[in-house]
Amino acid sequence: MPDVVAELGGVFLGARLRRLAERLQADAAQVIAEAGIDAQPSHMPLLAALDREAMTVGRLAEALGASQPGVTRGLNQLQASGLVETRDGEDARARLVALTPAGEAAMAKVRARVWPPVSRAVDALCGGDAGPLLDRLAALEAAMAERSLLARVREDRPKLAIVEYREDLAAAFHDINREWIEAMFTMEGADRDVIERPRETILDPGGAILFVAAEGLGIVGTCALRAGGDNAFELTKMGVLEAARGLKAGEFLLEAAIARAQALGADPLYLLTNARCEAAIHLYEKLGFRHDAQIMERYGARYERCDVAMRFVPDTPPRQ
Repeated sequence: MPDVVAELGGVFLGARLRRLAERLQADAAQVIAEAGIDAQPSHMPLLAALDREAMTVGRLAEALGASQPGVTRGLNQLQASGLVETRDGEDARARLVALTPAGEAAMAKVRARVWPPVSRAVDALCGGDAGPLLDRLAALEAAMAERSLLARVREDRPKLAIVEYREDLAAAFHDINREWIEAMFTMEGADRDVIERPRETILDPGGAILFVAAEGLGIVGTCALRAGGDNAFELTKMGVLEAARGLKAGEFLLEAAIARAQALGADPLYLLTNARCEAAIHLYEKLGFRHDAQIMERYGARYERCDVAMRFVPDTPPRQ
């Protein structure tokens, strides 16, 4: 069978390292058991740190680069085995964790019977010298401390741009909206009227249609501003292709639509939606839309599925 994890290279680096770690840990557990030590491989870093000096839990977590809850769980297990204990420090408010006499004896066995053969075995696995691999791991850890994988992925997202309506984009306006409407609801007559006749229903009465394009992907989302008389504008037919979710294209597009509505003098700027659209509602709230009973009463009958009406309230703090 093909090794899918290995074939995909760096994309599965975490999975490959975890797989390798599990194999190494399983063998190390057997070595530790054969040495007569009542501990697991995951306990070894804790014992090694405490073999140097007694520490607080917080300092121990910092020394190991581990989470404090994880360190606490490991210490509880070692305390149950009689290998560590807590004692008062010089500051009565700080409790120190230290090796018990049994823990010190266990570490003497580790230094004599576990570390030397394991070190030689690791060198052999690495072609005679583990140094280059350890250097690469240190460089990887330093690079991640400087900037995480998540941050690097986000920086590498496709660039987004706003595109104005053109007649050749009428099909994109139709298809993008049809995708999300039919995925969640039943297409209504009011929907068809807009997405099949965007010029007559949106543009000619003084509204606007915007698109968002992602570098390398083309048009991935759209949004319309529908003029309703007396400076009222409905933010409507906003959708992003399923294949483009996660690029922040919706937020980018909504910010542009709000700016365009303000330039058009929209008052009020409102939208009609359904409570099932939880992610979209959260985004609307984040960028300044607030639930409004008057908007619901005045415009809510436009769609059968409408049970949420919101109005844009400028200069309100964004919601998290």
